[in-house]
Amino acid sequence: MSRVQLALNVSNLDAAVGFYSKLFGAVPAKREPGYANFAIADPPLKLVLVERAGPRGHGVGGALNHLGVEVESTDEVVQTTTRLADEGLETTEQMGTTCCFAVQDKVWVEDPDGAPWEVYTVLADAATETGIRGDGACCATDDAGPCC
Repeated sequence: MSRVQLALNVSNLDAAVGFYSKLFGAVPAKREPGYANFAIADPPLKLVLVERAGPRGHGVGGALNHLGVEVESTDEVVQTTTRLADEGLETTEQMGTTCCFAVQDKVWVEDPDGAPWEVYTVLADAATETGIRGDGACCATDDAGPCC
């Protein structure tokens, strides 16, 4: 089953978890310091909350951290990478990366306005957050692009 992912920057994780739990009638599937995710069945959605210090309006598009599509296998990530490249889109692969408290295979593209999209599969849970740069930052973006 594929589902769309929406990753949001939030200033107060507890408040955001409370709000989204009420909105979707669900509890987080994973909760770690500064991070929570929901696996919503209806509508099929992976909602990721990433706590960020500072005023609202930080990050890519303010509250938007990144967007994604979760798929079931590495084969689907590889097929998507090939399809996107064949369509002339610039892709960035990250295979076996640990981010968002999970080991993942993924490919990144950006829309015309710079919004980052990932197509990814989760290979395993990870006990700690390392981020792609090894600095512990989960799903952070900077001039080098998204980390996860």
